[in-house]
Amino acid sequence: QVQLVESGGGSVQAGGSLRLSCAVSGHTYSSFLIMGWFRQAPGKEREGVAVINSVGNILYADFVKGRFTISRDSAKNTLYLQMNSLKPEDTSMYYCARKDDYVGLTLRPDAYSYWGQGTQVTVSS
Repeated sequence: QVQLVESGGGSVQAGGSLRLSCAVSGHTYSSFLIMGWFRQAPGKEREGVAVINSVGNILYADFVKGRFTISRDSAKNTLYLQMNSLKPEDTSMYYCARKDDYVGLTLRPDAYSYWGQGTQVTVSS
């Protein structure tokens, strides 16, 4: 059974940085599949933040371009999200997710099958 466990969330002031991690277990082929970060604020729909495939192709949401960096360490089965220049509007629960295939890089949450429990990021002004 695939398990995704996020960590690294917390509270920071605007302009600060955080690094999220997502440890994947239970599936030896996860390193070949598309993975990504998503977020959901109270009362809002879940939205894609950044996704990456096995060869390093990346798709970012416009609202994080130039501020966030997604990466993965296949040897450690871990996905990362480096978040810099954080803004109060980045406050949200952040989730990592895994797609069931290795084609079709997309920020659409409904394309992803496995989800972590989320880690809270709070940015104060």
